[in-house]
Amino acid sequence: MGVLTKVRTIVTERLPFDAVRELEVDGTTYKMADLQVLEEEGLCDLDSLPVSIRVLLESVLRNADGEAITEADVRNAAGWEPDVPDAEVPFSPSRVVLQDLTGVPAVVDLAALRSEVERKDRDPALVEPEIPIDLVIDHSVQVDYFDSEDAYEKNVELEYERNSERYRAIKWAQNAFENFNVVPPGTGIVHQVNLEHLGRVVHARERDGEEWLLPDTLVGTDSHTPMIGGIGVVGWGVGGIEAEAAMLGQPVTMKLPEVVGVRLEGELPEGATATDLVLHITERLREVGVVDRFVEFYGPGVENLTVPDRATIANMAPEQGSTISMFPADERTLDYLELTGRDPDHVDLVREYLEAQGLFGEQEPEYTEVVEFDLSTVEPSLAGHKRPQDRIPMGDVKQSFRDLLHGEFGEDLDDVDEDVLQRWLGEGGASGAAGAETDGGSVSGANDATSDPQSDGGVQVESEPELGPLTKNVEVDLGDETVEIGHGDVLVSAITSCTNTSNPSVMIAAGLLARNAVEKGLDVPSYVKTSLAPGSRVVTQYLEESGLLPYLEDLGYAVVGYGCTTCIGNAGPLPDSVEQAIDDHDLWTTSVLSGNRNFEARIHPKIRANYLASPPLVVAYGLAGRMDVDLETEPLGTDADGEPVYLADIWPDAAEVQAAIHENVSPELFEEKYASVFEGDERWAALDAPTGATYEWDDESTYIREPPFFQDFPLETPGVEDVEDARCLLTLGDTVTTDHISPAGPFGPDLPAGQWLLDHGVEPHEFNTYGARRGNHEVMMRGTFANVRIENEMLDDVEGGYTVHQSTGEQTTVFEASRRYREDGTPLVVMAGEEFGTGSSRDWAAKGTDLLGVRATIAESYERIYRDNLVGMGVLPLQFQDGDSWQSLGLDGSEVFTIRGLDDGLDVMDELAVVAERADGSTVEFPVTAQVGTPAAVTYVEHGGILQYVLRQLLTA
Repeated sequence: MGVLTKVRTIVTERLPFDAVRELEVDGTTYKMADLQVLEEEGLCDLDSLPVSIRVLLESVLRNADGEAITEADVRNAAGWEPDVPDAEVPFSPSRVVLQDLTGVPAVVDLAALRSEVERKDRDPALVEPEIPIDLVIDHSVQVDYFDSEDAYEKNVELEYERNSERYRAIKWAQNAFENFNVVPPGTGIVHQVNLEHLGRVVHARERDGEEWLLPDTLVGTDSHTPMIGGIGVVGWGVGGIEAEAAMLGQPVTMKLPEVVGVRLEGELPEGATATDLVLHITERLREVGVVDRFVEFYGPGVENLTVPDRATIANMAPEQGSTISMFPADERTLDYLELTGRDPDHVDLVREYLEAQGLFGEQEPEYTEVVEFDLSTVEPSLAGHKRPQDRIPMGDVKQSFRDLLHGEFGEDLDDVDEDVLQRWLGEGGASGAAGAETDGGSVSGANDATSDPQSDGGVQVESEPELGPLTKNVEVDLGDETVEIGHGDVLVSAITSCTNTSNPSVMIAAGLLARNAVEKGLDVPSYVKTSLAPGSRVVTQYLEESGLLPYLEDLGYAVVGYGCTTCIGNAGPLPDSVEQAIDDHDLWTTSVLSGNRNFEARIHPKIRANYLASPPLVVAYGLAGRMDVDLETEPLGTDADGEPVYLADIWPDAAEVQAAIHENVSPELFEEKYASVFEGDERWAALDAPTGATYEWDDESTYIREPPFFQDFPLETPGVEDVEDARCLLTLGDTVTTDHISPAGPFGPDLPAGQWLLDHGVEPHEFNTYGARRGNHEVMMRGTFANVRIENEMLDDVEGGYTVHQSTGEQTTVFEASRRYREDGTPLVVMAGEEFGTGSSRDWAAKGTDLLGVRATIAESYERIYRDNLVGMGVLPLQFQDGDSWQSLGLDGSEVFTIRGLDDGLDVMDELAVVAERADGSTVEFPVTAQVGTPAAVTYVEHGGILQYVLRQLLTA
């Protein structure tokens, strides 16, 4: 047991209130910043503070140095109350986690900082991370090959072929910087690796020659970093810009957050999965409104959730809208640390420290708001068709898709005879095949009628003359056979992403369902692209040892890679004939994936409706081959005797799932698979990386180029001034995501980014993705606001990155218009609706906005990460007053804009005025609030960005 001793003789200048104490654990004496001292000083009642706030408070206390972090900061953090005081917290995380799509831009920025420091005749080693960095390469592998035993090897070969230059840059950083660790490709998804291995819960670190204990805290350049809250660790997603500043010792300055407590009770009913639970909670918390807030879970229902269940919930904090979703550490947490192969001595250390700090076990503090949630109310669900918070009970999916099509093709449907309509949509589905009504009742599933056109088990509706475009069954040639596809058909069925692949209960359930389906003689239609992308090699191992992987492979769910794949937009291509059919016939096809994101054009640019589901439901809808099906009442297909097989016939029961987990998931698996986590395979070892303190830039490179942010860098602070005679680049509606602003997926030669690559000798088949090109600002600025589904409301019925160049009235691409404006010295603004910038943490959504010449954005509301990224690039995020919008003010984007109130300087949440002048000389003046919430954020805007501020600090020190 630990021995806690107050140390009054040790008073460092860094820690106010004489807050150093000693903790002896297993014969070793550690120092710690003791929160109880603050209670003794009368600054707070620890039991009333949410656990996450106590962790923030410990960071502020331990890092207080009287300069960057002061005693006043400690008092502010300790003063948290349910009615949160208006105060800021300088938070210093213990580490930073990166993934490669956001990590490569961070590496490029750090390299560019070193280059500029060297140009200023200073030691480039001044640019050095001050805290440990872990970069996990997991976002680059694409599903080019699938449904074969060698799919993984082929996909990895292509991954290295496409990304070797990026990977060499990462290896350079690994060698050039201290405390920069890299988890090579083919290991696992960043958040699962973080949960299963990197996360420590408590760190033991040397500081000033002494051993200290501190909570494991982090920020990460992926919005799903809060998944680590499943083991009680405070961590959240930030933009790459903010993460780079944290690496360089700059505290993450934030307003003291409100904390919502979610009180859980009951337990999940039979048939409901952790995925179903998280979709319910996401829906509920979006209704509550938790943007900029922390969320903590407590109550009697918590002990009924495994740590992987908790992590599944915490993972989707961004979809819920919260900064973090956290489960305080308890006995189940320690059990999970042991299960995943953590050293037993470390597990003991975690218990001793957390108990000493009052951070362990059941907690019921005060919260800003309490939300009650009964686990027993959860039902099987999906989310779709384009937002993760739009939950649909499984039994309602068919009607939901019908309503979706009615909204898209409403006029056509209204002209259709109701009997025919019911045959097509009400019973028969979009492709007019499975489940069609006959004299004998419902017949077999889509795999009979569509994968085998000669089968007499399905019924084809005679649709073309009666329903026109709505019921087209389009023949497509897949090479070895011809199939038919139509509205609602599932073209991608993918078990992927960190949300679920960390959770053995849903992965084992998918394997058991696959076994039962195979034994019933079911199969997946050949037009469905199937894939299995485990979150770590441990998953593959326990699926193999349980004997379930072969059944998944029989249905086409062979391992395609260890990475985000489909969820990040790396679903890979569909057959050319399928993509052509979609374009020619305007088909609303679908995807189903076990991910967390289903935004427009994210999964695949040709697929219009995307649905999130648990891994077993991903397999079920893959078997059905269509989304317009009621799996509660309609069969998935027929068995060898021609009898219908329903989902209930093959759904595994909870006891069987738990038995398989107990028999096949062990600490030895984790110890074996993570023993060489930083080594990589022979491909990684063979990469010839650059060496030296500064990076060797190649002006001919199309992957890694020195960005313009720091070149010819002035030491003087530029400050702020009024924006005069600006033009509007785009007028946007609600829920414009970072995928819309800075897509990660593939692009073609007809777009500005593709045209630039063509001009530089890159063939279209070598374009790779926007995500893979994030080390090249030339590609990324051309890809900004270039999503094929973005809708600029200056234009009627036009999708994609197009706008009006107002000076000439010409319709052109967003990039070309911005280029002309920049040549003329014309500043730009962008106007948007609610939830501007929702979605993934993408620093290029802000970097690209900046490089296009946008000085300010004006929106009804923002998602936190995008707003902070804009500030980090020196772009002003302005917000309309409540009730105002660009539409309500009668604006259309053709006006000339002036932003007033900046000549006298910028203040926190400053009230500014915007004047919009129309072509006829009339004006509209309206107030806006600068969403710059802290003095530090004001400083960053005045310096033109957070990294510019840090660089000036380094160069003038």
